Amino acid sequence: MTGRLVPGMLLIALAAQLPAQQPRVVEEASGVRVLLQSVSAVDARTVWAGGAAGTVVRTLDGGETWERRAVAGAERLEFRGIHGISASEAWALSAGPGSRSRIYHTDDGGASWTEQFRNTDSTAFYDCITFFDAKHGVAYSDASNGNTVILRTADGGGTWALLPQSAVPAPLKGEGGFASSNSCAISVDSRHGWIAASEPGARVFRTVDAGNTWTVVAANTPFVHDSMAGITALSFRDAQHGIGVAARVNSAMAGDTSSAAVATTDDGGATWTLRHRPSRPGSLSGVVLVPKVSGKTAVVASYGGLFVTADSGDNWTAVTTNSYWAVRAAGRRAWAVGPNGRITRIDF
Repeated sequence: MTGRLVPGMLLIALAAQLPAQQPRVVEEASGVRVLLQSVSAVDARTVWAGGAAGTVVRTLDGGETWERRAVAGAERLEFRGIHGISASEAWALSAGPGSRSRIYHTDDGGASWTEQFRNTDSTAFYDCITFFDAKHGVAYSDASNGNTVILRTADGGGTWALLPQSAVPAPLKGEGGFASSNSCAISVDSRHGWIAASEPGARVFRTVDAGNTWTVVAANTPFVHDSMAGITALSFRDAQHGIGVAARVNSAMAGDTSSAAVATTDDGGATWTLRHRPSRPGSLSGVVLVPKVSGKTAVVASYGGLFVTADSGDNWTAVTTNSYWAVRAAGRRAWAVGPNGRITRIDF
């Protein structure tokens, strides 16, 4: 695909006449047909998304038009992680074994990209990336050779280095993250962040110093977990209040009905209370709290649809029944991405 702008007239307003207090759902034309696996909302107008075949797209007008921002040499990679901090600057993480895990950076709006990191550990597989500010960021990998693998930068990615094992929790056997929505490592401000160490124990790590050190804040969460199940996504609105989703991650993800799939925390992730899951089958792959609506409004992206709650997960409303991999929000808007270049915006 070329990088031309897609006319805004192609947007399809699916629910312009929904009743009061219901969100408006808009299908946006991304201009690509690949699986989109990650999304990062900088503000109500600037959003980045990434996915298969080395794809990165960006909008500067809330999704009325999307433009492809090609990453030279990455055509065979999967950008399962992306984090933008402005219209000009973003990082894209490709996930995969060994050298397929890489980090690229742009500071000119995606006109050009610099490869900042290429994994040389054949047993590592990087899952997700987040930044606390323009300088400090981390990327999380499945455990490798008996070590927890957290990569960190303090200079915007100019240099990346593995944290020493003294600064991270010892891993459980086979522990790793869900590498399909860039929601297993998240930050909420310049100091606080969380990692969902998904399989097999569904543990939650926390940092209070911009990713320099990590501790296990929750070792026994109530989420479904085993060798093929665990936490798939976290979202926090401040240092105390958050929501998480979990799923079975196997060949039957489209039919997953795990009941222990949604939980909330009011103490920074130390304890979690189970909530209801959306009624439709399908693994829950992403979740986001919508910052400017209420402290209890969240959107879940799943293989069975896109769902909204206004009461922290006690009740859910389906807004589409398409498949989605990731979701992010800014202001009163959320964007979800999925197969065939799908991008759906929800306005609250």
